[in-house]
Amino acid sequence: MKLREAIEKMAGRSPHLDPALAESDVTRFVIDSREADAGSVFFALSQPEYKNNGFNGDFADSTEYVPAALAAGAAAAVVRDERFKEHFGSLDGEKQRLIFSDDVIASLQALAHQVYLEWDRPVVAITGSAGKTTAKELTAHVLSSAGLRVLRNKKNYNNGLGHPLTVLELAADSTYQMAVLEMGMSTPLNEIQRLCRITPPDVSVVLNVLPVHIEHLGTIERIRQAKAEIVEGMKDGGTAVLNADDHRVASMAHLSKGHVVTFGIENEADVRAKDIEFTGFGNTRFRLVTPAGEAAVAFPLNGKHNVMNALAAAAVGHIYGMGPADITGAFATVTAPGQRGEIVEYKAGFRVINDSYNSNPDALVSMAETLVAGSRPEERKIVVAGEMLELGEAAVEMHQEAGRRIGNLGVDLLLGVRGLAEHIVAGAKAEGISGAVFAADSDTAGEMLAGLVRSGDVILVKGSRGVKTERVLEKLDDKFERS
Repeated sequence: MKLREAIEKMAGRSPHLDPALAESDVTRFVIDSREADAGSVFFALSQPEYKNNGFNGDFADSTEYVPAALAAGAAAAVVRDERFKEHFGSLDGEKQRLIFSDDVIASLQALAHQVYLEWDRPVVAITGSAGKTTAKELTAHVLSSAGLRVLRNKKNYNNGLGHPLTVLELAADSTYQMAVLEMGMSTPLNEIQRLCRITPPDVSVVLNVLPVHIEHLGTIERIRQAKAEIVEGMKDGGTAVLNADDHRVASMAHLSKGHVVTFGIENEADVRAKDIEFTGFGNTRFRLVTPAGEAAVAFPLNGKHNVMNALAAAAVGHIYGMGPADITGAFATVTAPGQRGEIVEYKAGFRVINDSYNSNPDALVSMAETLVAGSRPEERKIVVAGEMLELGEAAVEMHQEAGRRIGNLGVDLLLGVRGLAEHIVAGAKAEGISGAVFAADSDTAGEMLAGLVRSGDVILVKGSRGVKTERVLEKLDDKFERS
């Protein structure tokens, strides 16, 4: 893409632009000046853009980093008019390389939308209160196994910045045949609606509606409404893929502008799992049922929630013409995303289920069930459960209930980590786990665990991102060698 084309697509203004520079090729678009290099365009974000585009909180003004980005080789930088005036002393000499905008984030998103329109191929969009990244990876893996070249978000780039940056990868490589994009939200500011305007989905997948981010949205019904924006924002004639086991998700069927495909375990659905059998860590078996037939699945991930993620991916594969044997063949080669159920073996004879990327009450209990089901009777079963964030007014009760449920599973030891996790500990103790203790933070928890772990132990580590329970494994790694 020529720089002048990018400026036109973002509706930017460049009155001083060097004419020769306008004809240069640009292939990368960055919001971090440290990532700027030759052929890139740096978008300098500031607080007004964040506020206008549905971001909560206070953010640094990156206009001051424009000279560094240009010095690193960036072809141009996009700046907010008023910020240019504030930084006039350092930017006036660079006017021939500046693009002016009323709203830099809006310009980034407008550019992404125009690139998407020129690409004009199918988009599968995925949302849910939990499991988005795993479901995205599974879906992309299934579709890739059919020979499709699939664009997907890196990591969990699922907001108003990560999403357009992902789409803008198409500017450098337009040979992708499909995109699988997760869409996140954490505020009542229509975040998913905004993302759907950038890339209206051909297929909209809703995994679940749980009391996550309820602190910001107030009620679970508002969470449902926010998640439903992905169905409302789909293309005419598209397909909504909905969880039949979650009544709040199933209720979105009437919003579809085309077809509906359901998935589930407990309730009747178009795509189902039956005869689920957990035969050990990294080994789940079930029978996949689709409208095109059935096939046996050997699935390397554990937990009911991951079977549901697999069913969502299978539903998308079915929509795009894959048979059950093709889908199950793809599942057999899945690997667990980092910190999402990966099995870590230590030479000292114990193992860890590292599920530390995020947490919510249902997923925590589901993984604790996996821990117990996959352990031999003689193995100690240890749960390291971090505080679960953004659960709103019912957070204390939810932590206590999670502890009570874990306490009834046959867990030997429970270590609650930070804040409200003390109520997980209290709930577990109430159900008879005498070895339930609390640690103020993940570093302390890791040190405690490193001092008590022994050969034959099986440990689950899980917590919300802000708790950083991955540090528990770091403390284990300081003392023990991985296999």
